Amino acid sequence: MHYRNIEKLGIELSVIGLGGHEYLPDGSSRGFNEDPGDAVKPGYTGVGYGGPQRLAVLEAALSSGINFFDVTIDPEKEALGRNLREVTIPHDIFIQTRPEGMGYGYDPGNHKMADAKLLRAEVERILKLLQRDTIDILNFPFLQSALDEDPDYLSKIRDNIAMLKDAQLIRFASADNFSGESTYLTQIASGIFDSISINFNFADVSARAKVFPAAESAGMGVITREVFQKGRLFTMGTEAGIEDRPMLARAALKWNLSLPQVTTSLVGARDTDQLINVLNILDGEGLTLADSDTLELLLATPTGNAFRESKISGFLT
Repeated sequence: MHYRNIEKLGIELSVIGLGGHEYLPDGSSRGFNEDPGDAVKPGYTGVGYGGPQRLAVLEAALSSGINFFDVTIDPEKEALGRNLREVTIPHDIFIQTRPEGMGYGYDPGNHKMADAKLLRAEVERILKLLQRDTIDILNFPFLQSALDEDPDYLSKIRDNIAMLKDAQLIRFASADNFSGESTYLTQIASGIFDSISINFNFADVSARAKVFPAAESAGMGVITREVFQKGRLFTMGTEAGIEDRPMLARAALKWNLSLPQVTTSLVGARDTDQLINVLNILDGEGLTLADSDTLELLLATPTGNAFRESKISGFLT
């Protein structure tokens, strides 16, 4: 495993991190695509999370040297906490998660994250699910609308982060949003976050222009997700006449990790074969000309072109 340092945190994260999603037979993620009305509600339990297949993926990740894990909805949090009790943990690990039902558009205005009492109660609830004393990285995914509505919003978040750190309930805080470049730059400039979490891949590259340099200058970590674009990568492959899905996954991940500002790229894995496939890039020469040519072919497909254009306009608006 390769590791990259986060200057502001004083820790090293594995360049490949494991996301918490489990998957349906059609390849879509559980929760959001299974019980969309309940998936982001605190206390939603789901059925069958953290079973033998997921436990095997976790064991393979740990044995490979992966030390960064990200979980979102409650079933993933509970499953990770339970599964970690069932395996040998050979090295220090770092877990990132988010308050449930408080981020993005799930809570209009993101008022709950700014409420110290509500946020602390939510963190304490999450810690019970994870069976841990401290959250390593708590993600704060608020939208620009929260900043527009409340001029004191960032000050409230600053105070809440300080409170949670002082109480040793969290170690670090990560900035996140779906509002785009301007909001990320505001979050970074505030100085209250230790890292950013962001959608980023070869077809969604706008963060390279300003957001990544700003995060780098601040010594922050950069955690990227959606490397496979929620499966669109493979739709592009079909349109381009490329059916070697394992090769496409490796090329996409190599592209992300070719950028030095990227600390860790999160990947999803339905089973150990999928995880081992992407781990194989660590033994190779990195992004090759053949990989770059393949990705260019994908961008030229109808799905690739439409996805790229939508992401550029959405991120910079």
